[in-house]
Amino acid sequence: MAAARQVVFVVFDGVKMLDVAGPAEVFIEANRFGADYSVGYVSPSGQPVQSSVGILVPVQEAAVPTPDTVVVAGSDALASRPIPAGLIATIHRLHPRARRLVSICTGSFALAAAGVLSGRSATTHWRHAQLLARTYPDIKVQPDALFVQDGNVFTSAGVSAGIDLALALVEQDHGPDLARNVARSLVMFMQRPGGQSQFSAPLDIRAPRTPSLRTIIDLVSAQPALAHTTPSLAGLIGVSPRHLTRLFATELHTTPARFVEQIRLDHAKALLDAGHGVAEAARAAGFGSSETMRRTFVTRLGISPSHYRARFQVTGPGNRT
Repeated sequence: MAAARQVVFVVFDGVKMLDVAGPAEVFIEANRFGADYSVGYVSPSGQPVQSSVGILVPVQEAAVPTPDTVVVAGSDALASRPIPAGLIATIHRLHPRARRLVSICTGSFALAAAGVLSGRSATTHWRHAQLLARTYPDIKVQPDALFVQDGNVFTSAGVSAGIDLALALVEQDHGPDLARNVARSLVMFMQRPGGQSQFSAPLDIRAPRTPSLRTIIDLVSAQPALAHTTPSLAGLIGVSPRHLTRLFATELHTTPARFVEQIRLDHAKALLDAGHGVAEAARAAGFGSSETMRRTFVTRLGISPSHYRARFQVTGPGNRT
């Protein structure tokens, strides 16, 4: 029987708790569906650390000799103060032994200080992306990315993007079906194309194998209000409309037009959930008119946008049943 994949989180005083607990929960949840992760925690001092929310995080007395994955969590201090020498030393000690090195949020500053990101592409929380780029000009900072892979080094944006990255790592290790089960179990999105500020794509859209098709998915998801037609999307990647239709049918089991409509529907739902009006949601999501959006809602969901908005509004204390 193969040994479990050792995932080691590097923690320290002030570490952001969700940067640790969120990704760790993804790995542990994956074990329910057949994965083989063993999660542990180490600190530069070898002593328990106090997290950002005051919870004491116990650590192993010694680092795992051959970790599969090393995860460096973030904290507010990493972007505003010098990186502790002990943290840098821990990264230097663990990185050569690991199959991959991961940072969550501002953990990228620790990787940068350790020299790991030199010459690589990376990301961090959008609030600190410019600072990372100014401080380490040899890093190709991608400020709008949710997470970035460069070789065996992975960096993620802030907080919840670390959970997205952990799910992507599970998918790399065990395939999309197991990862999808984890996502559904944790009530999270399977994939969030676009940048840190974009809405998420639906859970049941599988990431296509063809890179050019991923380009279309990212574009439509990020900017649903553009005039996306089958000919225009085909021209974007240099193929014929017929070939694009075949790609969608083969890999996404839908048509380009229906895919665009689904993305627009998801964006409109998110806007309505956030309290925007029907006309505003229709315009921002790319439907063109409230009536066009209404027809789509009724066809796809069985209710009108106004009824959807009323049904899914936040329930206040006086409205609970």
